[in-house]
Amino acid sequence: MENFLNFFETMPSWQKLVWIFICISANWIVELIIPLVKFDYKKLKHAAVNMFFLSMDVSLNLIFGILSVGVFIWLSANQFGVLNIIDLPIWIELLIAIAVLDFSAQYVVHYLLHKIPFMWRFHMIHHSDTTVDATSATRHHPGDYAFREIFALIVIVIFGIPLAYYLFYRMATVFFGYFTHANIYLPKTLDKVISFVFVTPNMHKFHHHFELPWTDSNFGNIFSIWDRIFGTLTYDDPKKVKFGLDLLDGTKDQDILYQLKIPFNKSIILKTNK
Repeated sequence: MENFLNFFETMPSWQKLVWIFICISANWIVELIIPLVKFDYKKLKHAAVNMFFLSMDVSLNLIFGILSVGVFIWLSANQFGVLNIIDLPIWIELLIAIAVLDFSAQYVVHYLLHKIPFMWRFHMIHHSDTTVDATSATRHHPGDYAFREIFALIVIVIFGIPLAYYLFYRMATVFFGYFTHANIYLPKTLDKVISFVFVTPNMHKFHHHFELPWTDSNFGNIFSIWDRIFGTLTYDDPKKVKFGLDLLDGTKDQDILYQLKIPFNKSIILKTNK
């Protein structure tokens, strides 16, 4: 187990980029073979727009990466945090680390991104995509990305999560991010069985419905248990979903300048699910 985790801790940056490429391309290809929805769109152009947002977030990630290294060095030197106080088998500690990161840095912050108006304005860009496919997982305003990273760092410090655990978690979030956004058809029975534990493509599609209340449901990223526990789970026929956001001009979902201005566009009147 230690050798397995050491692999992630010593993984060079180019291998991490290869993993991202594999996850995107694999889901992108499967979409062509068994699509859930047959979109009438220019797939390459759509991907290029979403990749632009990915490039912005990768640049921001360099800053958080430097900050994270300092945090992990400090945690290791001071043995700070919950996992440094308790003594558990490595595999249990890894599960705890993944669970608390998925809950706080994904479910909780995602919930807040929908409920706090200032944060929602940044997150709206992710929901503005009217043709959701695997590349939509990369469609995040830098402000949206920053909120998630800040929450992750707070949890890392509180629990004293080692670098290897965190990197394994990041690799898992990359896989689930592209898998759950992918425009792929899964038999309802199979999807529903998987969704008892993990977030699935069908399950996540309701989160991208253009209007409330479905927009404010299914906040999970890896585990579906959080939505089940807190009553935010929606499950129905995914073909009922209409992608986009009713607050925005759907014809400009690939207008990058329009998208970047959304958080500061006061003409967009917000509404919430009371």
